[in-house]
Amino acid sequence: MRSVPDFSIEKNCVQKIIAGVDEAGRGPLCGPVVAGAVVFLKYDFDDMPIISDSKQMSEKQRKVAFDWITNNKDIIWGVGQCSAVEIDELNILWASMRAMERAVDSLKIEPEYCLVDGNRVPKNLNGTAVVKGDAKSLSIAAASILAKVTRDRLMHELSKQFPQYGWEKNAGYPTVEHLRAIEKYGINEHYRKTFGPVKKILGIPEKH
Repeated sequence: MRSVPDFSIEKNCVQKIIAGVDEAGRGPLCGPVVAGAVVFLKYDFDDMPIISDSKQMSEKQRKVAFDWITNNKDIIWGVGQCSAVEIDELNILWASMRAMERAVDSLKIEPEYCLVDGNRVPKNLNGTAVVKGDAKSLSIAAASILAKVTRDRLMHELSKQFPQYGWEKNAGYPTVEHLRAIEKYGINEHYRKTFGPVKKILGIPEKH
């Protein structure tokens, strides 16, 4: 039975201003990694839509939740990202950490504490890591939706410039069709050159 996120973790925190933080886009071959940060100023809502792990939600459900989160006066939200160039410079783990820090920095109020999805907290954030947090904490789940929808929209816009790669459908992930496209058309500045399939196209040998 799948866990349903709620506000239990937030309510058990001594601090009052709690930000949920999550990222989207660690696995794709191209595009930025995007993070979301969400602070619920209250925990009781009569009109809350489905908010869960963004990967378990339909595109329509994510859109409804995204619009509700970003238009609610009792919710503070922010996004941050790291480009493909930064990912290549830092590696995807540290780029994800930096994107999370940027998401929190973009909030209109400074959170007292952060709940971060995963097993690591970015060094510049005060908080705790929550493994599978998007299935436990509504703040983290909301941040995961914010990150995924924002990133999907960015990739959709980029696909208008580079329609041959199908980014509007694959979001940069290494699908069979996407791999065939990069073999045929090569890569561009949005690709992560340190990722295996891209390195192969460039003729860069893997380290052993």
